[in-house]
Amino acid sequence: MTTSFDLRLRPGMVLTGKWKQGRYQVVRLLGEGANGQVYLVEHRRRWYALKIGRDAVDIQSEINVLKNIRLRKAGSEPFLVAVDDYSDPAGQDYPFYVMRYVRGMPLHHFMEKEGADWFPLIGFHLLGKLAALHEAGWAFGDLKRENVLVGEYGRVELVDYGGVTASGRSVRQFTEVYDRGYWNAGSRIADGTYDLFSFGVLCVHLFESRRLLHLTQTLLPQNRLADELMKLVEGNSTLKPFAGWLNKAFNGGYANAREGAGAWQRLMHGPGVRMKRPVAPRWMTGLFAGSMAVLAATIAWMMAEGMLTLGLP
Repeated sequence: MTTSFDLRLRPGMVLTGKWKQGRYQVVRLLGEGANGQVYLVEHRRRWYALKIGRDAVDIQSEINVLKNIRLRKAGSEPFLVAVDDYSDPAGQDYPFYVMRYVRGMPLHHFMEKEGADWFPLIGFHLLGKLAALHEAGWAFGDLKRENVLVGEYGRVELVDYGGVTASGRSVRQFTEVYDRGYWNAGSRIADGTYDLFSFGVLCVHLFESRRLLHLTQTLLPQNRLADELMKLVEGNSTLKPFAGWLNKAFNGGYANAREGAGAWQRLMHGPGVRMKRPVAPRWMTGLFAGSMAVLAATIAWMMAEGMLTLGLP
């Protein structure tokens, strides 16, 4: 879907909140949707994602969702950081909110740079994010590769919650090629199966983008079927080990992402799957080795001084 939102924030400019006076320096545009744009910003020497739009009702709806889904762990930083308005030089007010940001890059850029071996692990982490939403009573709605950021060790973060919709309602915002209604595979009612269908298209888009584009340009609307997507899956060596999973997702076979994640995890170690296994950074490995050396030396000293007995007969 295209956007009619025409505000552009330049890298380097400082956006000051009208009410709370928070200052956010724009680093770059992360993405845009039908109702606004998401920017990477710096605030108090930390990075955040800032979503700004024109429609206060739309933005407030997203804020309410973010407050309710509570995608956070005990003791961690809240997902929603700040809410305010920005007044441009002409006096026009634009509502915005600030979210936690995972330092990383859009999913497709990460895959191009790091390789397909990361795909199984990233897919599993993404399903976990969707599962947290589904269990809280929401569907993400506008799942696409541009709305997924990948950070260290393949961990992911969803960005732009403009499509998040309460389960059972019509999806608020979507991108056609990821929409199961576009593929005549079901309704646009928000639920776990809707997101899993989009997840399946995302997998195809990552590895068969040209052939997927060709389908969208050549197939008549009545011929757009999940079977056509499965033909692309079967012809791709990276996707083929997950063909059974993807076929089930395209046909609504998993009730939600938690169920889908369990099945995905079982496939990750199966035949034909090449998977990146993240290793600890060198400094951590060195720290562990050093700690073990210190421990061994301490034990040896204590034994020599008669301070430690091993309880041997």
